[in-house]
Amino acid sequence: MIDSVKTAVATLRVVAAVPLREELCALIEELEPRVEVVRDHTLMRPMRGAADWSGDPAFVRTPQQQAAFDELIDSADALFGIPDVDPAALARTVAANPRLRWVMTTAAGGGSQVKAAGLDREALDRIVFTTSAGVHGGPLAEFAVFGVLAGAKGLPRLLQDQGSRAWPDRWEMRQLDELTVLVVGLGGIGAECARRFSALGARVWGTSRSGAPVDGVDRLIPLDELESAVAEADAIVVTLPGTEQTHHLIGERVLSAVKPGAILASVGRGTVIDEAALLHALDDGRISFAALDVFEVEPLPRDSRLWSHPRVLVSPHTAALSSKEEERIARRFADSATRLLDGRALSSVVDTVEFY
Repeated sequence: MIDSVKTAVATLRVVAAVPLREELCALIEELEPRVEVVRDHTLMRPMRGAADWSGDPAFVRTPQQQAAFDELIDSADALFGIPDVDPAALARTVAANPRLRWVMTTAAGGGSQVKAAGLDREALDRIVFTTSAGVHGGPLAEFAVFGVLAGAKGLPRLLQDQGSRAWPDRWEMRQLDELTVLVVGLGGIGAECARRFSALGARVWGTSRSGAPVDGVDRLIPLDELESAVAEADAIVVTLPGTEQTHHLIGERVLSAVKPGAILASVGRGTVIDEAALLHALDDGRISFAALDVFEVEPLPRDSRLWSHPRVLVSPHTAALSSKEEERIARRFADSATRLLDGRALSSVVDTVEFY
């Protein structure tokens, strides 16, 4: 894995491979004057909303436009985004452009897109791939807090009573400052979750492969001790990326070990959780409430029982969306470009073995 650049270079020709507003192209050039951001907005699929990097699929380039787009992409030293957020397009330009040295994905989990491109080892060693990991940490951490609070305060029960205009006997809600919250994955998102839960008074545990301390985390849990940790946690927040190693990590074995009544919030990648096992745990009460922003298959199939389960909150992978996301990623790109040009190590580099 390449995590640094040995020698500094004078300038960098960057091609915007996804829709990027003109003022943000200019911002990158202002923040790092050694960068030239080459763009042709007429060749880009228009965004349908904030951070819609893949753009409107109804926009189809003419053969002439596609040839111009490919020629532009193939002239880059570096790419802002994977072309059209399409792994096949990435594979095409990597093969066509031996001068390409850096690609920054607009997705925090862009490693999966790089993996899907099927690049050979020479290409993976030649090009540094980075992601926007950490840019989305704040919004996702807020959703995790919201999800745990919704479970602790009995949101499904409140909505049911309100819908039927029932005024029941008073009942006790759970208090966040009395809960142990286990954050599974202490990367950029997990660290933000830990900070917020700690500030609200919760006892915070977190899984870590490195064992490095994280602000707000009272206890670090080795990942191979996950089953024993969930037996003591009141809430579990899953922030892990989707890799072969994390696939269905939260499955029947882990969910059978949870403390009865545990709350679950998922803001990493949907493949980390075995949804069939989760439904069993919801049905028998091992999981009292689940707030899910990500799913194994997206969009969530209409026949999934998660839609109608009374103790599930479905969010359509939208918790990270923010009108500020595009600017944050542009600023991240400019900072990384400075590092690249100065020959310094980049941040959020994709591990091209595990692809996270």
